[in-house]
Amino acid sequence: MDRRQLLRSGLLGAGLLGVSGTTVLAGCSGDEETTTTPRGGPNRSAATVPPGGVSNVETVASGLNVPWALAFLNGGDALVTQRDDATVVRVSPRGEVRTVGEFGDAAPLGEGGLQGIATAPGDESAVFVYYTTAADNRLVRLQFDGTRLTGARPLITGLDAAYNHHGGALAFGPDGSLFVAVGDAAVPEVAQDRAALNGKILRVDRDGRPWPGNPFGNEVYSYGHRNVEGLAFDGAGRLWASEFGQNSRDELNLIRPGGNYGWPEAEGDSDDPRFVAPAATWTTREASPAGLAIVGDRAYMAALRGRQLWEIPLADSPEGTSDVPASLLAGEPVGRFADEFGRLRLVAAAPDGSLWFGTSNTDGRGRPTDGDDRLLRMRLG
Repeated sequence: MDRRQLLRSGLLGAGLLGVSGTTVLAGCSGDEETTTTPRGGPNRSAATVPPGGVSNVETVASGLNVPWALAFLNGGDALVTQRDDATVVRVSPRGEVRTVGEFGDAAPLGEGGLQGIATAPGDESAVFVYYTTAADNRLVRLQFDGTRLTGARPLITGLDAAYNHHGGALAFGPDGSLFVAVGDAAVPEVAQDRAALNGKILRVDRDGRPWPGNPFGNEVYSYGHRNVEGLAFDGAGRLWASEFGQNSRDELNLIRPGGNYGWPEAEGDSDDPRFVAPAATWTTREASPAGLAIVGDRAYMAALRGRQLWEIPLADSPEGTSDVPASLLAGEPVGRFADEFGRLRLVAAAPDGSLWFGTSNTDGRGRPTDGDDRLLRMRLG
């Protein structure tokens, strides 16, 4: 089934040292820069919606310090990691911001610091955080009582760290397993070593142990990754990832168990049968992708250097074709809010059906304006 058939069928195009209760008024994570014209699969060009007229977007909170990721709580509040000051803040939909955790052993050197965060399905008292120390990248589990994060327990330590390429995205799957994106730490060849954890997407349980049935008998779920900063599941239970390229192409990938995504031997589209081809690609100028969220049949990808929010229609996999090429499942990307808010890093689907996204203008690569960094809310539909 080719892309035209999918269109006709209607499947496509539709170390915690201290805490505080004080209220305050929350990769390469940067951009390796080159060229032009994004595309999503063969012979597709992405459109950009002109800036202006963003009446459906409102500011939730301002004055944040490089908000990197967020995890929603049952009542609609969000736990937000702030990369450079290594704190977690609780943000309400009304814009109240309260610090609930401080990571004294985090080392925000370069693009490291406090990064991914996730709460366990059905138990928001169990919080998982990915961050950089002076010695490594690591995954820890903490307890959350609604006001404080306490009792940090290391689950995975010793992940190589560098100035950049940390990865850091976290996402729970429908079966309760935790997916962890780990960057190559600027050592490209490690991404092809299935015994190493850098340059991979890992799948573990809540204690950090390999999930039963993983393809290689260890924590590794997929490999050949350079720097994944966004992970999200769609309604069909498929895992998608946004990934930084180097000098050629950034990618949106459909993640398959045991899949080899090509880095450093391939970047963007490849005819090599050893590698899983991306669902969509962009030049690094148009994307430099960070966070990823999925609402209904749309993926939303935050772009740092691209300074916009990419919207990508997703199609269902036709019955009996679970191995359909990912490029046939992603429609034409559309850029929203180009240059309206500056660099965009995080994006997440809220319980009320809205989409929250955050700026990253204070990360040393942006042009901060009054109120940066900000957490924004877009009403969908």
